[in-house]
Amino acid sequence: MHSSHRPPGGHRSHRRRKRGAGRLGLAGALTGIVGIAAVAAGIMYLRADPGPSGGTDRPSQTAQRDTGARIPTGDAPQTGPPLSITTPEGYGYNLAAVMAGTSTRPLGATQAPPPGTTYAYADYVLTNSQRRPVLLDFPADLFMPRAQVPSSAQERCMPQAGVPDEWCTLPNHSSITARVGGARAPVDEDGTTMIPAGASYVVRIASELPVKDNLSSDDLRLYVWNARFTSDRKGIGLAFP
Repeated sequence: MHSSHRPPGGHRSHRRRKRGAGRLGLAGALTGIVGIAAVAAGIMYLRADPGPSGGTDRPSQTAQRDTGARIPTGDAPQTGPPLSITTPEGYGYNLAAVMAGTSTRPLGATQAPPPGTTYAYADYVLTNSQRRPVLLDFPADLFMPRAQVPSSAQERCMPQAGVPDEWCTLPNHSSITARVGGARAPVDEDGTTMIPAGASYVVRIASELPVKDNLSSDDLRLYVWNARFTSDRKGIGLAFP
């Protein structure tokens, strides 16, 4: 995150759950919304990689500057309990988990994984809880059991304070895949991407590195852990519905 709120463009990250088959399908309003075409039209970002030293903070995550006018709209999906967070600048967000699962192409353009592996992903709703525009940011991070990460990616899977030791987060990227309830698309204000007042979006976060293809959706979790969003720098879990 950064105090100037100027988006640095796409970044990669060194940091970096659905329960039950019903959520894996997410049948309902978003079935035709959070598809490959929707993802391709969405706003993408890549988390920054702090390098082999692996610091605990990650740089700002902002979307590429794009009006997002082509992002489809849909009804609000079923979610778990919402989490309210506020940044040091006073930006307020609500987050609520929707579902998690695995896919060989969770964001459409993802390169196909090697045989015996797949990619992990999770969806959550991101809402500007204030009556003014706030910086487009992506607070949630995707965690999986270290045992389900191939040996080739073990050193890239990072633990975090407040998250069980057996869980870690791989480099990942995210996309806004739908605007909830006709919410306005993100807007560019002098080079900074902002969420309009009260707007809600479905965000998909997906691992950039493969996981073992027997990873269960029950073994995926969303946490907010960065010091920008948690004063004690300990992970806060988002419960799935």
